[in-house]
Amino acid sequence: MAYQVTLIPGDGIGPEVSSSARRVLEATGVPFEWDIQEAGVTALEKHGDVLPDSVIASIQRNGIALKGPLTTPVGGGFRSVNVALRHTLDLYANLRPARTYKGVQSPYDDVDLVVVRENMEDLYAGVEFDAGTPAAAEVIAEINKRSAKKVSESAAVSIKAITPENSRRIVRFAFDYAVKNGRRLVTAVHKANIMKFTDGLFLKVAQEVAQDYPSIEFNDRIVDNMCMQLVQKPELYDILVMPNLYGDILSDLTAGMIGGLGVAPSANIGDRAAVFEAIHGSAPAYAGQNVANPTAMILSGAMLLRHIGEMAAAEAVERAVAAVIAAGEKVTYDLRPDRDRTKAASTTEMTDAIIAELGR
Repeated sequence: MAYQVTLIPGDGIGPEVSSSARRVLEATGVPFEWDIQEAGVTALEKHGDVLPDSVIASIQRNGIALKGPLTTPVGGGFRSVNVALRHTLDLYANLRPARTYKGVQSPYDDVDLVVVRENMEDLYAGVEFDAGTPAAAEVIAEINKRSAKKVSESAAVSIKAITPENSRRIVRFAFDYAVKNGRRLVTAVHKANIMKFTDGLFLKVAQEVAQDYPSIEFNDRIVDNMCMQLVQKPELYDILVMPNLYGDILSDLTAGMIGGLGVAPSANIGDRAAVFEAIHGSAPAYAGQNVANPTAMILSGAMLLRHIGEMAAAEAVERAVAAVIAAGEKVTYDLRPDRDRTKAASTTEMTDAIIAELGR
């Protein structure tokens, strides 16, 4: 029986790299039926909304989606499709593996990390009050009545909220992922030395959850020290779990360590749905030129395979991608050490090479 999957091709280069991922997934022999839905600028032009209700309904029905990069229009009050999807579908876990591939230019040669980011709260949730507004004045006045540390009346204010419920489920997600995927260590990342009540709560919950997983090692690191540790000795770490804002920052740091967003897959996962996507943007200037690197989108497809339990197929895709990149012949220009566009493979040629490798 075929897996029912929502496919959102995306904007800009999205349809090209999405097509690559679809072709590679189909080449594994795992059966899929694709429910194609439009979102982003494409949907805005056709339906007047960057995220039509039909897209949400499709993902809720299928439980799985593969999404190409989308453009969020600047100005006009349009919502971010990515943020809207996360909150509407309660996709509370952002999963960002970072693994070095031989042939990709990087200062490191043996990185294998997974960032698990809480998606729903923290400063990144965007509870803010603009400077000089009546709402900000009310919030500041209330804070100053209750706190020995005063806030200037001219300030803009952001609210950082951390709950035990959301902290518990994201840390448990990290440990469950470790067990399922044979990982050895979970590190909680925080700033509890300064933010003793919010990050302190996150750390306390992480320590409690860790006791339920005696087979997995656990430690914790302060976020600024974690950044230094990753640069100096990434081999000491494995799975990193953290609140929303730190996750946004450290996941890009780890992507930089492996050569950039072009080889960085991701997923946003909840209890009832999961959306797999490349992290990079839609790059509209390169749309239709057949030059975009499909690696991140194909590896996001491999994550999808793992999520549905097709482990052998997922590993086959990852091996095929690694082999093609290591060979260095049928790769897009950004993966070539010389960046020579005249010798580079097109998006479809690189995809063809990965499919051919799958067949070996």
